[in-house]
Amino acid sequence: MWATMKIVSYLRVSTARQGQSGLGLEAQAAAIEAYARRAGGRQLQTFTEIESGKNNQRPELAKALHLAKVTGATLVIAKLDRLSRNAAFLLSLKESGVKFVAADMPEANELTVGIMALVAQQEREAISKRTTEALKAARARGVRLGNPNGAAALKRAGKGNTASLQAIQDKADRHAENLRPVLQAMASEGITSLGSIASALNERGMLTPRGGRWHKSSVCNLLHRLGSRSMA
Repeated sequence: MWATMKIVSYLRVSTARQGQSGLGLEAQAAAIEAYARRAGGRQLQTFTEIESGKNNQRPELAKALHLAKVTGATLVIAKLDRLSRNAAFLLSLKESGVKFVAADMPEANELTVGIMALVAQQEREAISKRTTEALKAARARGVRLGNPNGAAALKRAGKGNTASLQAIQDKADRHAENLRPVLQAMASEGITSLGSIASALNERGMLTPRGGRWHKSSVCNLLHRLGSRSMA
């Protein structure tokens, strides 16, 4: 088991020009590296996002959060101030359950991010309320709103408990697929028994889908999910 703190770095700049020139990225990387030295941490991987702050699609952030979660690492960014106004970023952090540190504000933690996310969520709810009131006023004026086939579409989509269970299953399937190459590498090293796989996964810092340690039973479930034949 690694004794040092594991770190996943996340860098972001707003324009492609900044990304190509390294403007801003070098300073962020230096700040994270300095934090890692102070904390005695070891960086596992760095993810760089070149996206406008107005764009809520953050594929590199999603990858960084996933790696941090499956390895139990801490996600470290250079500056919190540039990201604190982005609700999507804050909510992604809050809902991921990943440990988080900002190099420029080390005292900020999951609680700080949670508070910021609540403020962002409150603003979203206020916007939603204003939108609802505007739609109600439009209906009162006789304006036709919505899709007449909307209810049928929702029914076809199978919304409800079944959809929720499917989402949980899909998440577990994705987690298993991310571990497939790890298991294949272990098999090539002769690590094939349930107990030895569990020990190897724990030693490498890999977590179960629920963020816990591996045991024979959880490894058995993992192999069953991947398909025992495909792992042979």
